[in-house]
Amino acid sequence: MGHDAHSAPRPAGAAAPGEDLDHDVEEVIAAVLTASRLLVGVSARALARIEPSLTLPQLRALVVLDGQGPVKLASLAGALGVNPSTAMRMVDRLEAAGSVVRQANPGNRREVVLSLTARGRDLVERVLADRHAEIAKIVARLPADRRAGLIDSLRALTDAAGEPALAPRPAPPPEAAAP
Repeated sequence: MGHDAHSAPRPAGAAAPGEDLDHDVEEVIAAVLTASRLLVGVSARALARIEPSLTLPQLRALVVLDGQGPVKLASLAGALGVNPSTAMRMVDRLEAAGSVVRQANPGNRREVVLSLTARGRDLVERVLADRHAEIAKIVARLPADRRAGLIDSLRALTDAAGEPALAPRPAPPPEAAAP
């Protein structure tokens, strides 16, 4: 807080070198956590409307399987950031619900690969469409210049996290958008 004889005193309320950066980082973290809370709420509401018995981690597993195609259990666990035994219990529940199927790997009969069933694909599609609709309503309330800034910021965040980007979906036809 003090200063040495070679530097001028800081005006009241001025940050020391590096303090602004720390404050900016905390502001970004607070904004990301708030947005995360919003988006988790969007996902939870979509699940409640489409399939109330499905959990958010189970939805994440289905989305990974939808995006990556048939995968081994270890690959699914890695993509989810959980240990294989946790992924196995999740797959057991999803298989019992008819959303996932285990099959022998054609290239190595000792390995099992996991893939979505038609029910699992339909479930992912309906939940993602519901989320898309709710997010579209939120984004539509933003002025155009704020939307452009949001695109750059969110892409920077997802790039930093190594999250693969999604291509924008085409807008639904006008009659499909009506209630």
